[in-house]
Amino acid sequence: MIIAVDGPTASGKGTVSKALAAHFGLPHLDTGLLYRAVGYQVSLNGGEADNPEDALAATTFPDDLLDEPELRSEEVGGLASRVSVHPAVRAALFERQRAFATQPGGAVLDGRDIGTVIAPEAEVKLFITASVTARAKRRWLEMTGREIDISLDEIEAQIARRDMRDRSREDAPLRAAEGAVVIDTSAMNKDESIAAAIAAVNEATGQTPCA
Repeated sequence: MIIAVDGPTASGKGTVSKALAAHFGLPHLDTGLLYRAVGYQVSLNGGEADNPEDALAATTFPDDLLDEPELRSEEVGGLASRVSVHPAVRAALFERQRAFATQPGGAVLDGRDIGTVIAPEAEVKLFITASVTARAKRRWLEMTGREIDISLDEIEAQIARRDMRDRSREDAPLRAAEGAVVIDTSAMNKDESIAAAIAAVNEATGQTPCA
């Protein structure tokens, strides 16, 4: 069973995806981390994220870069959004994601084009979303908890810019896949979001909920 989980930044799709993988006993891939690694590698190379050649060169990043804590920063998230607009970068990472999705037994993948491009044949497609205000507050709480000095207004502006880039890019724009179950987590806490996603998977696959 392939479960495709798409949605904008800070919507809760990563948390939901990890929980789904644990609940259904499936491997999980955060595909956004691949783009963050490319963006970070561009920076390490001294390149420019908006330059297609610099971005493509960075797709050969070493695997251990995926363990770099800095990949989770808001700055690198912005770089990821910028490199992801390049078709050559998306093509370079396609096979890596596709191989993970089609492994025996299935998998859970989260990103922005899983249900539309990477695994359009997925048995379950979810689109996790939330308002910009709700997402900004979550990210702000997360970052201030890590003692990062940044204003809520600044984070909200960054998220709005990323949304615009992700939704307006020509290649694989962010959108809900056909047949996807849309879950708005704006007014949900973590447990409620996870429960809603598990219920959606059970309904889509005809499985009986676990006690």
